[in-house]
Order: sequence, then structure tokens, then C-alpha cells
Amino acid sequence: MKEVTVNELKSDLGSVSVVDVRERDEFSMGHVAGAVHVPLAMVPIRMNELDRSTTHYLICQSGGRSAQACAFLEQQGYDVVNVIGGTGTWIDSGFPVEVGA
Repeated sequence: MKEVTVNELKSDLGSVSVVDVRERDEFSMGHVAGAVHVPLAMVPIRMNELDRSTTHYLICQSGGRSAQACAFLEQQGYDVVNVIGGTGTWIDSGFPVEVGA
């Protein structure tokens, strides 16, 4: 599984798709700007909403749920990258977040 740090995500932001797999309340409390919200449980149902020709950076709170989503989506033929440390590390690094759904 491919992985990136939050620093690498920040430098790639704007040129990649970011998919946040946390629950709705977590997402609304703060997420990477421009992230698409697809809760982990909904990934199998909503995966067809993701462009197969695009690289998707998957993020959760710490990296565990996004790793699960990456493993599943890789098996389905998607180009996905897990964000190590997740939104928690993103916030701890002082990077900005959007609030709200």
C-alpha cells in the first residue's frame, strides 16, 4: 500500500483527490480543505463515485480506517494512497481545516 505523510499531502493538495473516511461528526469538526466525505462503512457502496483514473489520498483520524479503505479500493482497481497519521497529525502540524459538513 502506498503511503504519504501529511507534509507530502499538503504539498500535493490541489492536484489530488482527498477522501475522508471518518464519521460525519468527525468530518464536520474539521477536515482537509476540499476533502470528499465517504465514511468507511459507505466505501463499498459509494466507490463508484470515485474516478478510477484519479489518485485518491485517503485520510481518517490516525491512519487505520483509511488503510482499511485503501486495501479494499486497491482490490477494486483504484489508485489510492494512505495518509499516515491522518487528520490528527494534520491538525497537530498546524495545517488548516474546514469546519462543517
